[in-house]
Amino acid sequence: MKNVLPVFLCMVVLWAFTFCNTSTRTLDKETPQKKSRSVTVPSFNSDSAYAFIEKQVAFGPRVPNTLAHTQCGDFLANTLKSFGATVTEQFFQEQAWDGTLLNLRNIIATYNPDASKRVLLAAHWDTRPYADKDTINRNQPIDGANDGASGVAVLLEIARVIHNHQKPDVGIDIILFDGEDYGEHEDAKPAPLKDGRMQIWWCLGSQYWAKNLHVPRYSAYYGILLDMVGAKDALFYREGGSMQFAPKVVKKVWSAARDLGHGSFFINADSPGITDDHIFVNRDAKIPMINIVEYDPKAKNQYFSAYHHTHADNISIIDPYTLQVVGETVLYVIYNE
Repeated sequence: MKNVLPVFLCMVVLWAFTFCNTSTRTLDKETPQKKSRSVTVPSFNSDSAYAFIEKQVAFGPRVPNTLAHTQCGDFLANTLKSFGATVTEQFFQEQAWDGTLLNLRNIIATYNPDASKRVLLAAHWDTRPYADKDTINRNQPIDGANDGASGVAVLLEIARVIHNHQKPDVGIDIILFDGEDYGEHEDAKPAPLKDGRMQIWWCLGSQYWAKNLHVPRYSAYYGILLDMVGAKDALFYREGGSMQFAPKVVKKVWSAARDLGHGSFFINADSPGITDDHIFVNRDAKIPMINIVEYDPKAKNQYFSAYHHTHADNISIIDPYTLQVVGETVLYVIYNE
């Protein structure tokens, strides 16, 4: 998704917090920092992650209520099962901003279910139903190779790694949220109020899950959301909502990236907060979750690069090296818990 966090949502965030493929970029020249303890972290295979993006895109745009959406959902659930996860699915319906009744599906994969200490990893698997930031075919759906197939692909590769190697000491839950990107069209009038307040039409899957946990009283030590993590030369700043809710987790992840020599991707500077799935995991499920999401400081009047919510968000913008950087960093974090 990806709108800068509006004023009303910032107020909600504050209230809740109070109460509760070859790259043109060369390898980082930083010297990796000394690791705090000796842990064997399995290798992340960026070619495998790239192939998972290709597979998702091949189904066509994963827009709810379409055949491509159903087929891709089946693929994701079956792939996670094949990687040894216990898979739970939440099938539910939600109304979209335009009145469409959406048939949605959250896909949840669990490793080491008996572990009391858990880490939650998440991404969204649906795609934008219209290219409303484009200049042509603005009412046609997009491929969403980066937004959100890239985050899903990194998590599928992490699941494959966990299955094929020694498991982390902590329990891992992977949630693929649905209905994240079915928010208002750029040309739409402001949405009507619901129960006296503005309705948030984005992030329908995470809103549903946070109020209908797949396991009663589920909790996690912390969570990491991946969104738009595959574009060439992407930069990941410390997103505002993450810093508001979970600054210690941000520090943990950004420090891990620096340890690995990826500091030129994970920038030690803040970016504005955005409405994304982590907001509702924080606000409603009370789990401190951060968002690793691309931010373009040079973008004019928007948060993201020019491909965002356009037909340019296709496989051509994906760089395996960016996937490698993000995947290695997340693996390092969970295996060092």
